[in-house]
Amino acid sequence: MRIAQLANFVGAASGGMKTALAELGRGYVDAGVDRLLVIPGPVDTVTETEHGTVAQLRAPHVGSGYRLIVEPWRLVDLLDRFAPTSIEWNDKLTLLPVAWWARRAGVRSVCLSHEQLTDMFARRSGKPTTSKVSIGVVNRLVVRSFDTLVVTSRYAQEEFQRVADAAGCPIERVPLGVDLATFRPHHAPPPDDGLLRLTHVGRLSREKSPHLAVATAVELHRRGVPLRMDVYGEGPHLDELRAVAGGAPVFFHGFVDGREELSRRISAADVALSVCPTETFGLAVLEALASGTPVVTADRGGARELVDRRSGAWAAPEAGALADAVLRVAARTRTERRAAARGRAEEYPWSATVERMLAIHAGEPVGAPARATA
Repeated sequence: MRIAQLANFVGAASGGMKTALAELGRGYVDAGVDRLLVIPGPVDTVTETEHGTVAQLRAPHVGSGYRLIVEPWRLVDLLDRFAPTSIEWNDKLTLLPVAWWARRAGVRSVCLSHEQLTDMFARRSGKPTTSKVSIGVVNRLVVRSFDTLVVTSRYAQEEFQRVADAAGCPIERVPLGVDLATFRPHHAPPPDDGLLRLTHVGRLSREKSPHLAVATAVELHRRGVPLRMDVYGEGPHLDELRAVAGGAPVFFHGFVDGREELSRRISAADVALSVCPTETFGLAVLEALASGTPVVTADRGGARELVDRRSGAWAAPEAGALADAVLRVAARTRTERRAAARGRAEEYPWSATVERMLAIHAGEPVGAPARATA
C-alpha cells in the first residue's frame, strides 16, 4: 500500500492536526506502508525520514503564520511520480482538484475531517443561518469529491450524514488516539495548601472557548473556593483572557516546550477544563485523561463523547453550570478520579486509530467503534 497524506496548512492553530498526521504516519510506516507526506513551505524540498518521504511544495503566505498550496497541478505532478494507491486529505477546503484527479486516475481518496464547519463559522461570524447555507454548499461538494469521508466523533458526523447519504458517500467514524507513554500520571505528591488546582491547555483563540474556561475559574473564585488555575497555550486573545480573569488566581504560562513536560504539568492539576461546545474531537481532553487528570467539558460537541461519568463531568457551556461540575468532580477522592481518567484514556490508543484508517485506505468498511460514551 502506498499512502499520500496531504496537509495543506502550516500554522500555530493546527497543532492537533499535526499530532494526528505524525501519529498516523508513524503507524502507517510501522505497518509496512510506503508513505508520502505533502506540506506547503517556502521552497520545494524532498526529504527522506524514518517515517516516510516528506515533500514540501513552494507555497505563498495566506495569513499570519500560514502557507497554502495554490497550484494543485504541481501536486498532481508529484503524485504521478509517487503513484499512491490511496490519498488522505487532512484539509477538506483546499486541493479539491486533486481529489477529482484521483478519481480519474483510479486512486482511492479519503478525507479525514477535523472540524465541524457549521458551528465553527457560526461562532466566529455570529450569523448561524448564513453559515448553515454556505457550509451546506461546501459539504455537498466535499461528499461528491471523495470516496470515503472519515469523521472523529458523532458530533462531527451529524453535519455530513444527510448530504453524504444523498451522494452515496460512505462516512466512517474513527476516533483519534493519545500517546499513552508520553502522557501518563506523574506521582509527585500534591502541595498541602488546600487549593483546588485547575488547568486549561489549548490555543487561546475564540473557537477553542478559553474565555469560558477562565470564566469558570472566576466563578469558583467568586464563590470563595480556594483555587489556582494554570493556562498553557498561546493565541491572539491572551489580553482578553487576562481581562476576564481580573483578580482571580489565573496564571498564563504560554507554550510549553516538550510533551512530557506538558503532561507533568497537567498531571499536577485536580481538574482540566476543556469546555468548547464545538470541538469535533478533543486531543487535549485525551492528553489530560491520560495524565491522570479528570476533565470537565461542555454537554455537547465531540469532547463530550470522550468523557464518561467516572473520568469527569459535563454541563451546559455556561460558567455557573461548569463550576458546579468542577465541584462534583473535585469531591471524589484523588485516587479514584486519577485512576478513572487514565482508564478512560487507555480506551483510545493510536494503534486502534491506525488499524481502522489502514482498513479504510484498503477499501474495507470498518463500522462504528465499540466505545461507550455514558
